[in-house]
Amino acid sequence: MKKLFTLLFTLASLCTAFAQTRVNFTGTISTAGSTPISGATVSLLNTNYVAITDKKGEFAFKDVPAGKYTLYVTSVAYAAVNKSITINSSQHSTGIHLYETSNRLDEVVVTAQKSQEVAQQVPASISTLSARQIQDYRVWNLKDITGIVPNLYTASPGDDRNVTGIRGVATTSYDPAVATYIDGVNQFSLDTYIPQLFDVERVEVLRGPQGTLYGRNAMGGVINVVTKQPSNQANGFAEVNFGSYGQKRISAGFRTPLVADKLYLGVAGLYNGFDGFYNNQFNNTKLDKQHSFMGNYYLKYLASQNFNLTLNVKHYANRNNGPFALSSSPDDAINSPFQVSQNATTRMIDNIFNASLAASYTGKDFNFTSATAFQQNYRYYAVPIDGDFSPIDGVSVVNNYGPDFNKVKVTTQEFRFSSPASATNIKWTAGLYGFYRYAPTKTGTHFGADGELLGAPFPFFTQINTNIERNYGTAVFGQATFVLDPKWDLTAGLRYDYEHKKGQIKGEFQMDGDQPMVTQNDSLATANFKAFTPKLSLAYHASEASNLYASYSRGFRAGGLSQLGSDPSQPPLLSYKPEYSNNFEVGSKNMFFNNKLKVNVSLFYISINNAQVPTLVLPDAIVVTRNAGKLRSKGAELELAATVLKGLDVSYNFGYTHARYKSLNVPDDGNVVSLEGNRQVYTPDVTSMLALQQSHNITNRAKLVVRGEWKYLGKQYFDLANNIEQKGYSTFNARVGVSTKQFDVFVWGSNLSNKRYIDYAYDFGAAHLGNPRMYGVTLRTNF
Repeated sequence: MKKLFTLLFTLASLCTAFAQTRVNFTGTISTAGSTPISGATVSLLNTNYVAITDKKGEFAFKDVPAGKYTLYVTSVAYAAVNKSITINSSQHSTGIHLYETSNRLDEVVVTAQKSQEVAQQVPASISTLSARQIQDYRVWNLKDITGIVPNLYTASPGDDRNVTGIRGVATTSYDPAVATYIDGVNQFSLDTYIPQLFDVERVEVLRGPQGTLYGRNAMGGVINVVTKQPSNQANGFAEVNFGSYGQKRISAGFRTPLVADKLYLGVAGLYNGFDGFYNNQFNNTKLDKQHSFMGNYYLKYLASQNFNLTLNVKHYANRNNGPFALSSSPDDAINSPFQVSQNATTRMIDNIFNASLAASYTGKDFNFTSATAFQQNYRYYAVPIDGDFSPIDGVSVVNNYGPDFNKVKVTTQEFRFSSPASATNIKWTAGLYGFYRYAPTKTGTHFGADGELLGAPFPFFTQINTNIERNYGTAVFGQATFVLDPKWDLTAGLRYDYEHKKGQIKGEFQMDGDQPMVTQNDSLATANFKAFTPKLSLAYHASEASNLYASYSRGFRAGGLSQLGSDPSQPPLLSYKPEYSNNFEVGSKNMFFNNKLKVNVSLFYISINNAQVPTLVLPDAIVVTRNAGKLRSKGAELELAATVLKGLDVSYNFGYTHARYKSLNVPDDGNVVSLEGNRQVYTPDVTSMLALQQSHNITNRAKLVVRGEWKYLGKQYFDLANNIEQKGYSTFNARVGVSTKQFDVFVWGSNLSNKRYIDYAYDFGAAHLGNPRMYGVTLRTNF
C-alpha cells in the first residue's frame, strides 16, 4: 500500500517549473438574432472558472492558463451548449449563440467518469434528467425514474426505502446492486439512503457495472444526483404542491454570495406530508401516513481560481405512521385494493444525517479532489410491526431497544488526482478510497396469543437476535483515456478493493414478563474480501454529433456475514462471497438536425457469478444470504428525444431485458431445489416511456404547456420460484399549466386510468400496491 501512495503522489508532483502563459479571456452570449442574453452561466469544464453574463451578454475570465478547454453555457429557457476552445495570446475571445429549448435539445454535461464531460461523448450508457425535465416528469422520489430510464426498476418494500435494479442486476439485500451518489457522497446502504429529491440540478444514471471508478455495489450501475450549488448569482425558489390523499409538498431555497467571488451560501428545505393510501379495517385508521422534513445546506469558499472548499450538510427526518402497509397476498391486494386488516399499527422513526467536506484544486499539470463524508441513520419502530399482516395476534417484529442499536454510522474518504482541464492526448484519473461502517442491530420476533397458528411451539415469547457489524475497506483505482487519433479513443481502467468484515452476534429467548435468557453466547466471526474490477472501451467519433463505442466492464457487490438465527444447534454466522458481474456492451450516440433529434442505442450482455440469494429464516424473521447461482442477462436499449416542431418535445425510452438464472440452488424445507432457468426478480422484461409536451406562447412572457405521458412495464416476478407474478401494464400521466420565467402554475394527474398493480412483493407473499390515481396542483416561483 505504501508503494501505491508513493506512486500516486509522485504522479501528482510531476509539474513544470517554467512560467506559464495566462490570458484574460472574454466572450459574448446572444440569441441567434444577436440579442444579448444576460444572466447566462458560463464555465470552463473541470476548472473553477465560472462567470455570469451582464446586461450586454458579456463575460470575462481573468488569468486563464493557456490551453484547450470546453466552454459550457446554460441559461433559463435556452438549450445548454458546449464549445471546444483554445485559449492563448492570439485567441482570447469568443461568441456563442443560444437557441430556445423549443428549438434545440440540451447538450448535457455529466460527471459520470468523475470529471465533467459532455454526455453524448462518453462511451457508456448514461441517461440524464435536467432540472427542467425533473419538473416536467414530476420526479419527487428516486423511485419515480422507473420507466424514464431504460431497463431500470425501482420500488419501495413498504418502509420508504427504495430497491433498485438495472438490466436484471437487482437489489435483493441491504447491500444495493445499484450505487446511489448524492453530491459525490455514496449512500452507502439502504440504511443511510435519502430517497426524496428536490432542488436538483440533474440526475445521471449509468447503466451497467461501474466498479472501476465507483467500487463496491455498483455492479448494476450508478445513480448520481447533483443538487444546485451556490454561485455569484443570488437566486431562489419556492414551490407548493397539493394533491389527493392529503398530499402536501412544500419546498423553498435560496443561494447567494456572502462575499463576492469568495464565499457562497445555499439553503434549501422540504416538507412532505401525506395521509396515506391504505385503510386498516381492523381499527378503521389510515396506514402509511407520513410526515418528512429535509434540509440541504452549502457553504462554499473559493480561496483562488485554483482551490475551493465545499461544506455540505443534509438531514432527513421521516415519521411514518403505519409502514409496511402490506396485503397478505397479491390476490388480496388486487381484489381489495388499499384495504388491509392488521391488529397492530407501528410508527417508524427515521433520522438521517449526512455531512461532507470537499477540497478541490485545479492546476496546470493535475487536478486534485479530497472528499470526506460522514453518514448516520437511526431508524426504529416505536410500536412493533405486525409481522403476519393480518388481524390475528401471531407475529410481530420489535427493534426499539434504545439508541445503542439500529444506529448505523459510515465514514468515507476519497483522494482523487486527474489530468488538467487542458489535457488533450491523455485524460486520466487515479485515486484512493477508504471507508468504515459500524452497524449495531437488535431485533426481536414476538409470538403472541395466536403464535401457534404460525408454527410457534407456544405463545407469548420473543426470539431476540443481536448483530454488531464492523467493516472497513480500502481501494486504489485508475483510469486513462488515450486519444489514438482525432476519431479513435481507447479507455482502460483498473480498481483493487479490499474489505474486512467482523460480526458479533448474540441470541436470546424471552417469555413475556420475564428477563431474557441467553440461547447463543456472544460469537465473533470475520471475513476478508478482495476484488479486481477492470474496464476497457474503444470509442469511434464519426463526427462531433455521432459516436460509436464498445466496452467491457466489471462490477461487484460486497460479500458479508449472515446471522443464521438463535438456534444454538446452528453455527452463528455464515460468510458469503462477493457477487461479480461482467458487462459487454456496444452502443451508438447521435445528435441530428442541429441538435433537434437525439438517438442513442445500446446492446448488452451481462454474466453474473456467485449470485447472492437471500432466504427468509423463521421463526427468527431474519434474512440469510448465500451464494447460490449464476445469472445471465442480455438486452437492448433505445433513447429518443426530439423537438419535432417549435414548442413540441417528444421523448421515448425503451428497454428490453432477458435475465435468467443459468444455475440456482436454494434451500427448501431441508432440501435443495434447483430453479435453473427462472427469471430474475424485480426485473420487468420491458420498460417503455413516451412523453409528449406542447408549449405555446400566449403572451410575450407566458406560455401554455400541455404534457402527456404513457409508461409501460412488462411482466416481472417477485420471488425466485417465479410464483408471484405481475403481468405487463400501462399507466398514464398528464400535466397542464402556464409557465413564465418567474412563476409556474400546473394541474397534474398520475395513473389516470387508476390501474391496480403490484410494485413489490416479498417471497412469502405479502404484497404492496403501486400508487392509485392522484390529482394535484403545483405553484412555483423563481427569484
